[in-house]
Amino acid sequence: MVSRAPVFEFILLSSYFWLHCSSENFIFNGFKQATDRLSLVNSTKLTKDGLLQLTNDTNNVLGQAFFSSPISMIKINENVSEVISFSTSFILDIVTVGSAGGHGLTFAIAPSKELPEAYIANYLGLFSPSNNGNISNHVFAVEFDHVMDNGLFNDTDDNHVGVDLNSLKSNTSHKAAYYSNQNSMVEFRLESGKPIQAWIDYNGTSKILDITVAPLPIPKPSRALISYHVDLAPIFKNEMYVGFTSSTGKLASSHYIIAWSFSTQGLAQAIDLSRLPKFPHPPSTITASRSKVIKIGILSSVATLAVIAILIGVSFYLWQRAKLAETIEDWEREHPHRLRYKDLHRATKGFKETELLGSGGFGHVYKGVFPKTKEIVAVKKISNNAKQGMREFIAEISSLGRMRHRNLVELRGWCKRNQDLLLVYEFMPNGSLDALLFNRNNKTRIILTWEKRLNILKGVASGLLYLHEEWEQHVVHRDIKSSNVLLGSDLNPKLGDFGLARLYEHDTNPHTTHIVGTLGYMAPELSYRGKATTSSDVFAFGVLVLEVACGRRPIENNASTEEVNLLEWVRDCEVQGHLVKVIDARIAKECDIREIETVLKIGLVCCQSIAEARPSVRQVIHYLNGTDQLPDDLKLVYLNPDSTNFASQKPFPWSYGSANVSRKSFPSFGTVSVGSLQGGR
Repeated sequence: MVSRAPVFEFILLSSYFWLHCSSENFIFNGFKQATDRLSLVNSTKLTKDGLLQLTNDTNNVLGQAFFSSPISMIKINENVSEVISFSTSFILDIVTVGSAGGHGLTFAIAPSKELPEAYIANYLGLFSPSNNGNISNHVFAVEFDHVMDNGLFNDTDDNHVGVDLNSLKSNTSHKAAYYSNQNSMVEFRLESGKPIQAWIDYNGTSKILDITVAPLPIPKPSRALISYHVDLAPIFKNEMYVGFTSSTGKLASSHYIIAWSFSTQGLAQAIDLSRLPKFPHPPSTITASRSKVIKIGILSSVATLAVIAILIGVSFYLWQRAKLAETIEDWEREHPHRLRYKDLHRATKGFKETELLGSGGFGHVYKGVFPKTKEIVAVKKISNNAKQGMREFIAEISSLGRMRHRNLVELRGWCKRNQDLLLVYEFMPNGSLDALLFNRNNKTRIILTWEKRLNILKGVASGLLYLHEEWEQHVVHRDIKSSNVLLGSDLNPKLGDFGLARLYEHDTNPHTTHIVGTLGYMAPELSYRGKATTSSDVFAFGVLVLEVACGRRPIENNASTEEVNLLEWVRDCEVQGHLVKVIDARIAKECDIREIETVLKIGLVCCQSIAEARPSVRQVIHYLNGTDQLPDDLKLVYLNPDSTNFASQKPFPWSYGSANVSRKSFPSFGTVSVGSLQGGR
């Protein structure tokens, strides 16, 4: 008798293959019957005419629409993961009420069909100030942006198409246009109110991304607007979701998708233009409306215009007064260093984008100049939507405002207005260590020699010692990294950004909090203890030491596999006796190799996986100054990297000497003998 099991298995596999493939190829010539096949979020809806409307002409809204089923974007070819080829085509229409609107839309491929952290305005409903640029986003997008942003993302103009990888700062972009048959470029406006067709094709073998756009009913041009070589393997996970995002801000437009075709098995099926639903706003209607406005303006009398002008002037004056008005609660008067919002508004020229110094997860930082004193400051504007905890936060700022140390950025004052909190710091003319170390916006061409780098590390350690031991309370910074080390005119380092800092009394334990910090700098115990301590600050400082000595970031996704994680790479090179290999080539010739190797070992000592095995900041300073010498037989303890259960696993030894290390044999950092910084291997 023949077994039925193989036949049954074949049927199951065939069914699975059919369902899987069906989710990778689809076409919508309108969206009337697409309710069950799309996931709609926030303002997105399907109109009765069969249009996918991402946003309407309401201010400050966002919309997201993704195909409900995930799509396999990775294939295994001879044990190598490769991104599959994909192709999509869609018709978009941006309708604006008035003379200008915003902000734009994206075609996106993301690991989830809902992006809860997405933000409005120029973030296009895709990212937010807290996650924009994070490598953990795993998002690929093509943006159709019709508002220019000079500050955050360095947009080329107010009418462009761009390629975004984990960030809205486009890897490449081009003004909206298409190539005619004569190979000449023809420009057009994205927000013309007329339908536009887009084609996006990616070849997983050649890794070429082609993007083509043209107004309807022009056929697909033979030459792509953007042809960009990009490997999407670091971006894509095995299964991804495809769809669209959009947003409005102070400027608003209605963003529509009229039709959509997608395929991972060759070119996407051509959209049938004869079956399209009614366009959202016929061009003739727009033209008629504008003509009517012009006629009304011509027929208006001079007297009416004068009255309107007076009313506008009065309204503008009252609006300006209301804009700068602030309500001060009684408890705010009890805390020092409060500044007037009006003064900060003037100092930053109304928080103008030209004064923007930078942006982060907690807000924007502007350069400010007080008109009377000419004092230059840095004003950090934090949008705080949660009323709960504001009083406690102000009390904490009041405490931090009393700190004074040459290696801490001085808090000059603060201001609370409605739900916005503004912090005023001293201005650091040479920016961040991160910018100088990696030549980002280094207009002054400052060269960071090894001597300067070592002095910077000593200064940061001195500021950290003040926080941990010398002030009236313990302060755990919780976000030590190169971008939070700011440099004065003499390159004197100052530790800044206390947005994550926590205070607690001496001889007490910190409360358990949410896990916060920056990838690559976070101590391993945070994942299972959820408790930041001075020891976790020491771990982050150790990573900073390695970063400064090696001249590269803690995580480099473009590096070879063994060099992606800086800490692991330095550990491996030390075990193999090749520690000199990791030294920054820019300083290798001018520095004392033994000295920099000793500093690298200090960084490794700080980065031990067991918190109790790390030295205090005071001991680290002794090592850096050469008043204490690293023991020749120092044993470093690291947790097994193959296990994810940090709380229960046993540590394995890795040492300068040969003896094994147990959990009870951590080195005693308080009894190390005095020696020079030139500790040998």
